Amino acid sequence: MAIVLETDRLILRRVTDADFDQFVELDSDPEVTFFITGGPPEFDASMLHGWLGQYERWPAYGTFAAVERATGDLLGWFHLRPEDGHTDEPELGYRLRRDAWGKGYATEGSRALVDKAFGELGATRVWAGAMAVNAASRRVMEKAGLRFVRLFHADWPCKIPGDEHGDVEYAITREEWLDRRDGPGQ
Repeated sequence: MAIVLETDRLILRRVTDADFDQFVELDSDPEVTFFITGGPPEFDASMLHGWLGQYERWPAYGTFAAVERATGDLLGWFHLRPEDGHTDEPELGYRLRRDAWGKGYATEGSRALVDKAFGELGATRVWAGAMAVNAASRRVMEKAGLRFVRLFHADWPCKIPGDEHGDVEYAITREEWLDRRDGPGQ
């Protein structure tokens, strides 16, 4: 098991072939995939294969299984991955089982990955996106230290209720992260 990092309650590790069935189960919940596909599952073998290939392209980045330390249960996944070869500006993302929602796991894992990106990997900026109407995801991004950057309208293949309101991008720069970490009272 290639552990990427540990938090108080989570282990984030590299995804393996053995995780396939649990990720299929995660995506079979239409509420989990609502803001991605409108409800239908997205995960399949080609997606897993792509995730496994990320580790070869970017050894320190990728998609990571989120395991609850206390139980060993797989709660979902997080990703910290470059886009278009820009390893200094990785995208943060997450997807958790519904029974893990509202317990702070998304914020805890996101904060840890932001800290890893800046503290270990030399990132200059970390960003994340969501549908504008996805209030829960927006709160996670804010609690992880990201700030609102812009509202935009992407041309997505799935029409989802609320997509007429657009998408949002949140981000944090290395300088902002350092200011937050080294700020007053620290």
